[in-house]
Amino acid sequence: MSAPRDEHEAAAADIAAVEQANTAFYEAMERGDLDELSALWLPGEDLTVSCVHPGWPVLTGRGEVLRSYALIMADTEYIQFFLTDVGVSMTGDTALVTCTENILSGGPAEEGNDLGPLVGQLVVATNVFRRTPEGWKLWSHHGSPVLAETGEEEDEDPAS
Repeated sequence: MSAPRDEHEAAAADIAAVEQANTAFYEAMERGDLDELSALWLPGEDLTVSCVHPGWPVLTGRGEVLRSYALIMADTEYIQFFLTDVGVSMTGDTALVTCTENILSGGPAEEGNDLGPLVGQLVVATNVFRRTPEGWKLWSHHGSPVLAETGEEEDEDPAS
């Protein structure tokens, strides 16, 4: 009767490891650590990685994906992610993480300031991980902006 318990414990350990890999991805972005971020993606070009940043076309291949992060890090003075609605689904050696990225970021400093204006943004993201001998590695990241309600919805005037 210990087999189901062992399977449950193994699944719980896998989910915890995937959650840690997902957290490490966002922490590397916050620190601007391209080396750490690169180590989190699947190595080599045999399994093509992909990435969609909000408003960008699909990027494929490790080189193209990592160049995009280098560009983002070079142009972002400050970024912080507050993840909400995190969910993990697994099947075999593949894990799917969905979450909402509550992003606070700032660009280059304006004259006389330490940091440019801070901007908030909501992005829903899907991160796909593959199990490797070195742990869980990112296979794909897809982020889509959440369109904010403007609050300027026009009420139709029935008297018109």
